[in-house]
Formats: sequence, structure tokens, C-alpha cells
Amino acid sequence: MFKGFDSKRRGILSTFLGFGILLPQTSASIAFETSQSTTINDPAPGFDELWHTVMVDISVMGVIFAAITIYFMFKYRRKHPDQVGDAPKMSAAQAVGWALIPAFIFMADDFYLAAKGWQLWNKFREVPADRMEVKLESGMYSWDYTYPNGVRTQNKLRVPAGKPIMLRMTSRDTIHSHYLAKYRVKEDSMPGRVTYLWFYPKEEDIGDRDNLVTCTEYCGVMHSYMVGRVEVMPAVEFMRWYKQEESKLSQNNNNAEDNSTATATNIILEQEV
Repeated sequence: MFKGFDSKRRGILSTFLGFGILLPQTSASIAFETSQSTTINDPAPGFDELWHTVMVDISVMGVIFAAITIYFMFKYRRKHPDQVGDAPKMSAAQAVGWALIPAFIFMADDFYLAAKGWQLWNKFREVPADRMEVKLESGMYSWDYTYPNGVRTQNKLRVPAGKPIMLRMTSRDTIHSHYLAKYRVKEDSMPGRVTYLWFYPKEEDIGDRDNLVTCTEYCGVMHSYMVGRVEVMPAVEFMRWYKQEESKLSQNNNNAEDNSTATATNIILEQEV
């Protein structure tokens, strides 16, 4: 009997171990899902609504339990020092009711909130087809953004208003967590993997000091200094800045190529001499 039990237990353990080994490999290869709809389903209002619902549920349950507790304290309090409590014996139905009814209420509410959260998460993972993609490499202790035209910025993410933004993220050292509080989104960036998040900056807010990027995964002794900022620009101004930075980058690359060519030419002339 014990032999059979051990073999079953080993089989279950090996199954869990195999699942644990395969899960990171499969999850690493999971790609994002692109929404084909032209409607932009911004998840931020949904997160606000879900948080409001959780706060209301906790408050209502807390008030109810506090009221019941206070009622019992006064109803069954000791009237004089020598009084000994004599609780009435509950029937089986009463005992089962007191145990199951509160548990059912709690579980029903928990399942409802969990389903709403899962539905919202799936909605968030559907990236709009019409978007702007920016690469992010996080590291101790900065956020390094690379735009499609090769322009790079550090700790300042400039984006156009009215355009969904998707970040493809990785890390060069340890695990960081890119958190945009204003847009209610957060995702880890990890070495050796590419993760993503997206957000929808609807309105311009140049100079908004509260539109921050923070790291919510402890990454070292200077973790609290890993702060960036999102600057949402009008679309026209953003494109002007975008083209200007692209021109500067192209000019710098050309100058670098000229310098390297001149250096190579000088080396050849010195060798000939």
C-alpha cells in the first residue's frame, strides 16, 4: 500500500516539476494579441471602476460585521460580576447556516471580483492595431527608450496625444517593474525576455509633474531614484520634435562615419610613408 502511495506521490511531484519547467518557456514565447477593432478599449477606466467596487465591498462588509459585533457585545454582555454565560445550543441547521451563508456571500463576492479582474486583464492584453511602438531597456537606475527612427531618450518618454503607445521591454541587469500610475498599468521588465504594456494618453499634459514612471520592483540600493516622466505632446509638436531628433541623429551618424573614414585614411597614408 505504501509503495503505491509513494509512486503516486512521485508521479504528482514530477508532473508539477515538469509544469514548472515548461511554464517559463511557454510563457516566454507567448506573443501579444492585436485587436482588429478600430475602437480603442482603454483599460484605465475599468481599473478605476474595479478598485471602486472593491473599496465599496470592503466598506460595506466591514460596517456590517462591526454592527453585528457591537450588537452582540451589548446583547450578551455580563450583567453582574458573578454571571456565567449560558449560550443556547444551536441546531444542526443553525450551525450549518452560520457557517455556510457567510462563506457563500464572501466567495460569491470574491468570484465576482476575480471574474471582473480577469475580464479586464484580457481586455488590457489586446493591443490596438493603430499604435506607436517604443523599445524600453531598463537598468540600474534608468529607463532607456528607443523610438522607431532610432532616437533615444532616458527617463523621459515623449509621446503624442491621442495615440496608443506600446512599450516592448527588456532589462540589462535585473528585474524592474515599469509602473505608470496615471494610466493604471504596470509590467515587469526582465533580462532575457521581452514583455510589453500599452497605455492610451488621450490628452496633452506637458509639464505634469505627477505623470511619473516609477519602478515597483526592488532592484537595488538606489531603487527609489529610478524615476522617469511621461510627457504627452500635441501630435504636431511631437512630430516636429521627432523629425528634429531624427535629423540630429542622422547628422551625428554621418559625422561619425566621416571621422572614421578620415582616421582610416590617415592610417593608410602613415603606413605608405
